[in-house]
Amino acid sequence: MDDKGYTKDGSVDLHGRPVLASQTGRWRACAFLVGYEAFERMAFYGVASNLVVYLTTQLHEDTVSSVRNVNNWSGSVWITPILGAYIADTYLGRFWTFTISSLVYVLGMVLLTMVVSIKSLRPSCTDDVCNKATPSQIAFFYGALYILAVGAGGTKPNISTFGADQFDDFDPHERTLKVSFFNWWMFSTFLGALMATIGLVYVQENVGWGIGYGIPTTGLAISLVVFYMGTPNYRHKVRKSNSPAAEMARVWVAAIANRQLKLPDDPAELYELEPQHYLLTGKRRLLYNSSFRFLDRAAIKEADKPCTVTQVQETKLVLGMTVIWFATLVPSTIWAQVNTLFVKQGTTMDRRLGHGFLIPAASLGSFITVSMLLAVPLYDRYFVPFMRRRTGNPRGITLLQRLGIGFGFHVLLTLVAYAVEVRRMHVIRQSGVAGPGDVVPMSIFWLLPQYVLLGVGDVFNAIGLLEFFYDQSPEGMQSLGTTFFTSGIGVGNFLNSLLVTVVDRVTRAGGGKSWIGNNINSSHLDYYYGLLMSISAINLAIFVWVSSKYKYKEEALEVAEGKVVCLQMEGKVMDAPPASLGVQV
Repeated sequence: MDDKGYTKDGSVDLHGRPVLASQTGRWRACAFLVGYEAFERMAFYGVASNLVVYLTTQLHEDTVSSVRNVNNWSGSVWITPILGAYIADTYLGRFWTFTISSLVYVLGMVLLTMVVSIKSLRPSCTDDVCNKATPSQIAFFYGALYILAVGAGGTKPNISTFGADQFDDFDPHERTLKVSFFNWWMFSTFLGALMATIGLVYVQENVGWGIGYGIPTTGLAISLVVFYMGTPNYRHKVRKSNSPAAEMARVWVAAIANRQLKLPDDPAELYELEPQHYLLTGKRRLLYNSSFRFLDRAAIKEADKPCTVTQVQETKLVLGMTVIWFATLVPSTIWAQVNTLFVKQGTTMDRRLGHGFLIPAASLGSFITVSMLLAVPLYDRYFVPFMRRRTGNPRGITLLQRLGIGFGFHVLLTLVAYAVEVRRMHVIRQSGVAGPGDVVPMSIFWLLPQYVLLGVGDVFNAIGLLEFFYDQSPEGMQSLGTTFFTSGIGVGNFLNSLLVTVVDRVTRAGGGKSWIGNNINSSHLDYYYGLLMSISAINLAIFVWVSSKYKYKEEALEVAEGKVVCLQMEGKVMDAPPASLGVQV
């Protein structure tokens, strides 16, 4: 079909018809997607960045409860994509799953805007004395929040993978374009986050929460209209398996059932279909590697209904990604501080800028975004070409090397956060301003370095994770693979919620002073940041060891019957003759 100008990867339009490569996909299609992503990020960060402030000032929750509730909601936003990805990969496809979920997302934002705008849905105040929120007011607010989380479950794992689907892996030029896609995709998310942390949080605190939520809601609705206008330009992947998860389960069952059988010494003796089968079906054949060898028993030819080597390798890929995923949980826990303790810390400091203008504490999060916006072009235009000339890797460095550098930045930023908090506590002792409402005579811009380090680190970490889990996912499971990225952030938020609760209870035991009390000025956040720094350093060491054992995905692409096999590996794309079939390269 490629002779007629069709895509080489078998992409189709919304009606299942082959699409012309020159008229669909690539950046012309992605242009309709990035607008939605920017407004969705603006909506999400417009809520998340200042949520701890809303809970403490409007719903009058205490510090630990507000931090826990923010983390639990953020965790849900990042965990629900597991279900959305499963539905997309198994039933509806990415486009329709996103379509339905995006409408739920907008509904959540509309309800949230109503909740913060209508007086009867908020606690009332008389003479500066405010009532606690009633059960119905709490139910309405959190109900809207979690409807938004459900909508996010279907949009987050599918919009980025749908964007990556617009590039043909079998076309060398488009494959090169795809290398930069995730960098520039994340650039659009940073732009949305910047608009939220600079503009929306100020509007929320100084103009009104209703307007602060209404702006991104309107933008989100408009961006959806733009997204649907681009429908004729989109490419859609054809599902080649009804249930990838069921196939993996079959591999595990077969491996356990065949545990008494002897594995052949030569991996070539394991069961695999002929290359002709993959050529006709368009499915990619995975090359054998020796990781997790116990799963190889599922492909023993003498067994009853053996699995193929490709099916076994797909299962190995998911297992390997799971091991890497565990190492991402600590960095995600560090990230959870941005919208919780970093903000609470900033509210106690001198936020004056000029005459009478107070910087919203949550606005400092914009420096994360600014750092990323500056660093992404530098990374993509200078760092990658520089390293590419030295390593021969199209990405400059491997995916796991990129993650390791990002994790190192997290260790450094927790060290800086610890040092800044030690300084803040020293100023408190010197000036005697330990009251809960006292302003510490120390500029909020002392917090700036930790935000900048987090932003630069996430150029390696966040983008690297998204690309790693998409790239290493088995064919037909890219949406579910991307949820490794989102779920890691979600679990990190839950872990921070648990850690804050445990630390609070342990440090208060026996009449002691909590490290994270309602009065941040008399607490010990420095101890808490020191604990996070130690955990981050240990996690980095474990990650380096685990990544050294990881084996990247290797695919055999039958692009011409019996003639050429294209081997795709991390850092290389090369052609090999048919004689190399079944041989590990």
